[in-house]
Amino acid sequence: MTAQTPSDKDRVVIFDTTLRDGEQCPGATMTHDEKLEVAELLDRMGVDVIEAGFPIASEGDFAAVHEIAKRAKNAVICGLSRAAPKDIDRCAEAIKPAPRRRIHTFLSTSPVHMKYKLQKEPHEVYEMVIAQVTRARNHTDDVEWSAEDGTRTEHDFLCRCVEAAIKAGATTINIPDTVGYTVPEEYYALFKMLRERVANADKAVFSAHCHNDLGMAVANSLAAAKAGVRQIECTVNGIGERAGNAALEEIVMAIRTRSDVLPFWTGIDTTMLTRASKLVSAATSFPVQYNKAIVGRNAFAHESGIHQDGMLKNAQTYEIMTPESVGVKQTSLVMGKHSGRHAFMHKLEELGYKLAGNQLEDAFLRLKALADRKKHIYDEDIEALVDEEIATAQDRIKLVSLTVIAGTMGPQSATLTLDVDGRHQTVQASGNGPVDAIFNGIKTLVPHEAVLELFQVHAVTEGTDAQAEVSVRLAQGDHAVTSRGADPDTLVASAKAYLGALNKLMARGARMHAQHAAQ
Repeated sequence: MTAQTPSDKDRVVIFDTTLRDGEQCPGATMTHDEKLEVAELLDRMGVDVIEAGFPIASEGDFAAVHEIAKRAKNAVICGLSRAAPKDIDRCAEAIKPAPRRRIHTFLSTSPVHMKYKLQKEPHEVYEMVIAQVTRARNHTDDVEWSAEDGTRTEHDFLCRCVEAAIKAGATTINIPDTVGYTVPEEYYALFKMLRERVANADKAVFSAHCHNDLGMAVANSLAAAKAGVRQIECTVNGIGERAGNAALEEIVMAIRTRSDVLPFWTGIDTTMLTRASKLVSAATSFPVQYNKAIVGRNAFAHESGIHQDGMLKNAQTYEIMTPESVGVKQTSLVMGKHSGRHAFMHKLEELGYKLAGNQLEDAFLRLKALADRKKHIYDEDIEALVDEEIATAQDRIKLVSLTVIAGTMGPQSATLTLDVDGRHQTVQASGNGPVDAIFNGIKTLVPHEAVLELFQVHAVTEGTDAQAEVSVRLAQGDHAVTSRGADPDTLVASAKAYLGALNKLMARGARMHAQHAAQ
């Protein structure tokens, strides 16, 4: 069968809203630097439109959108705004430095939203649609208008609003399933109806934005594409408000894998999907579920004997896509206490690490120590071990030893020794639980004003001997940093994570001091 050249009419624009809708997920707030790092990767990965934030929401949001706009190389940089004139103007100011920029403005159109949220009559909402799109169009030629809660909007009124928005200058029309209420057949029919009934429908690109409250965000988005939608709005790992958004990686790989029934294409470099997933997970401290499609830890893992036998004979027996196609390395080489340095180096290269000299030797010795305490060593264990080795190589403060007394009788206490700038210091401290005791001890030896904003624990792998990975976020003034620590002992991992964050704050303080001294 001869491969056909992809047609522009079959291209699906990928609109990523990880930094806007994704960040609205409770607890998923990212720092300024983390947003810039995610945006840079999305831009390199081939995302067509990056919704960088909601500029009117805060000074921090405005600054992030403005900086992302300045750094953008390929993607359209988009900001979100409500129907209010000051929202639209602020959005325009934030995205102004971008070579390609878009204002995305929205307004509720469903009866329940108009009555209770907006407290306005339909004719008032209709006039607001025209006014908001017109104002946005005065700032840029690329304007997207969204009918919030579009899937619960009366069809006649939705058609009127869409037609008015296009006439006022909207180039993209988004009909979001704001509350995750629709089903694929219904969403397909909705877009088919709009494209048939709206007189000027051919003058705009239609867009789908689906939430996952009923677990159908991806299915609904793909159904919309079949109905002629050529932009899909999604997030990395499917993060977002409530149950999340349609997952970017699932959308892209469904289109790529099932081109026979989804005859579309995207500009995404799929080999970067796993990297993007890990970056967003680390930035938000939201772990990816093990059985998550495409990027989950078990997505290409096979434990069943029947499955393993089939895989050895032909990988296509149980895999519909290759691990390499989404940026996953093969995970067949199992490490343990009998592994040699050469095998360890080979495994590190497979996982994308290049260590040499003392760094390699230290990592190898830590592998051996871990293997003595743990029955199975997984790739995730090695990644956690090496990431920590790299992250702590230049740290001023390191954990030397830790002993904790805990239990129902109390009081909980911790005795810890730290290496602070090459000198060993020991302290005993108590607290409301063993973790609190450890953190109190660290604060005694290294006095600081940082506030603990996040403490989160999850297992790197399965089993009671699994390594614990602890995420800690410390904030000092207007700056926050996140760090992770891994160890089979959860309390040791907690201490490492806290020290990692503290080292980051101290390093930043040293840089700022040096900059001021140089001025």
